[in-house]
Amino acid sequence: MTIKEYLENHREEMIDFLTELVAVRSVQGKPNGVYPFGKEPAKALEIMLEKCKESGFTVENVENYVGTADFDDKEPSLAILAHLDVVPEGTGWHSDPYVLKRSGGQLIGRGTCDDKGACVSALFALKALRELNIPLKRGVRLIFGTNEENGSADLAYYRKKRQLPPMVFTPDGQYPVINAEKGMIRVYFSAPCFDDLIIVSEKIINAVPEKCVAVYGANSKFSCTGKSGHASTPEKAENAITKFLEEFTKEFKNPLLCRLAELFPHGETDGKSCGLGFSDDISGKMTCVLSMLNANKVAGLKGGIDIRFPLDRTFDEISGIICKSLENAGFKIDSCEGTEPHITDENSEFVQSLLRVYERVTGDKGYCIAIGGGTYVHEIEGGVAFGAEFPNENGNMHGADEFITEENLLKNAEIMAEAIIEICG
Repeated sequence: MTIKEYLENHREEMIDFLTELVAVRSVQGKPNGVYPFGKEPAKALEIMLEKCKESGFTVENVENYVGTADFDDKEPSLAILAHLDVVPEGTGWHSDPYVLKRSGGQLIGRGTCDDKGACVSALFALKALRELNIPLKRGVRLIFGTNEENGSADLAYYRKKRQLPPMVFTPDGQYPVINAEKGMIRVYFSAPCFDDLIIVSEKIINAVPEKCVAVYGANSKFSCTGKSGHASTPEKAENAITKFLEEFTKEFKNPLLCRLAELFPHGETDGKSCGLGFSDDISGKMTCVLSMLNANKVAGLKGGIDIRFPLDRTFDEISGIICKSLENAGFKIDSCEGTEPHITDENSEFVQSLLRVYERVTGDKGYCIAIGGGTYVHEIEGGVAFGAEFPNENGNMHGADEFITEENLLKNAEIMAEAIIEICG
């Protein structure tokens, strides 16, 4: 029996298990005793580890931060790193986000695409190798995290307690291979607010805001609508905050907001007016998004900026420019944090092995990708993202009606199994 045939025979079992995982609303909660991210992420981890144990693998729960499953007792050379936590459901769903809906070949529910579907595929890839008696010369470990969506404190804790294998890939991105990720900066700033102004926008730092509403005085109300999108691809969206600033400052010449409008002209997405606008040959243009702006007389004016910068720049350089521009415009920097860019050599044997597997299983050309978003391996030297979305596929990740197709749930497991054989067999 081939791996593909094995997975087809276990299609219903895979879908049933994904149904069980989706039913857990594993959104980050408040720390509670032995639950660092709340009870629900820990519950999802418990379900996953129990299934791994039933399947004959050696499991470990590292204090409800991270769980692992080892194929055998060999020292792991490869880790497949996935996560069981999810973002909140949001609005706009056509079915219950926590009841898996099977429709037209799609498996719809929160986490099916990001990243519970990949967790299921990884487990069944290992099960296929075991039950088909395919020998491995090197060890392989599945790692299941519970805080990827909110800063990856789970992985940071795990790395203090355990050493990662020398090769790590995460099915938390897209195929063929993501080997380069831009640096990331998030800046929070503030200023006093004049009493009769109220501004309300979304409070999500890594998303292009869809709505911005302002009330000025007794009778003046501005309401601007844009198009939401991920902050790493603002050119695909329309920023409601910059649209508001452009329209509002035409009528109300508030100096502070006028200066902010000059720094962030509507339609500009690379931060050129802030003194940025850099690009490189591998990762392309940088992005700079004014993603939060809220004001009232009690809290004052508070804003947030999301920046993704090229591989040839540094955190210190970019943060210095944006902070100076804001301070010169009259704003106070409340915090500025971020990460350096990440890149793994596309000519490494690890990356080339994954590309060979992708080509062999799919029949499509393998190549490396640079992105503005950050994957689970952003802080892991030599790590890459390998799946789980295919080129030109959109599973509505983080959005309403998130889904993975049944065929791709199985295809991901097949690719992972073949990757394990290629690297550890």
